[in-house]
Amino acid sequence: MHPNQIYHTATQAQNLAFARARSFGTLAVNGADGPLISHIPFILSQDCAEFHLVRSNPIARALAKPDAAPLPAMLAVTGPDSYISPDWYGIDEQVPTWNYIAVHLRGTLERRPDDDMRDLLARQSAEYERRLAPKREWTMDKMAPEPLNKLLRMIVPFRLTIAAVDGTWKFSQNKPDAARLGAADHAEQAGFGAEVAQLAAHMRALDAQTT
Repeated sequence: MHPNQIYHTATQAQNLAFARARSFGTLAVNGADGPLISHIPFILSQDCAEFHLVRSNPIARALAKPDAAPLPAMLAVTGPDSYISPDWYGIDEQVPTWNYIAVHLRGTLERRPDDDMRDLLARQSAEYERRLAPKREWTMDKMAPEPLNKLLRMIVPFRLTIAAVDGTWKFSQNKPDAARLGAADHAEQAGFGAEVAQLAAHMRALDAQTT
């Protein structure tokens, strides 16, 4: 997280809503030989993130024993981002930077019983499929029992119980409004980075919120 509190004005509800809509993040835990990282889709309620891992995943193996204690973990969810050139502000004595959204969900990671996997997969697929409307939703009943059961044996359910939420929404808030809006226009035109049009829209929205 960026240390400047000017970038931490999003509420917990806004941070959670962003993470819920994004539904994909980087899970990190401390392993015996260093950090363990996995990139995962998830579904999010108010107090927990639910997801599955392949059984052979190092994080899954770290929690494979029946008596394994839950692990401290963080789920980092990132959004649109872009390099911002100092030339784009239209004012002197500026330096390069990078604008972005990042939300961190910290908490306790635990493996759930294998019997929970079918229900979790159904809820995950239902959440993602509904976003594709009017497409007819995919459901597990479209699969024959044998291949479905084989799939279910390969993956295991997990839950991250959330204890803390923090978000950095860095949109050049520390610059004059005209400079920030000018940088948003240039960033969108340059197309540098991922989903820059979304980032530019966020940068412009700050102006609407203050008028």
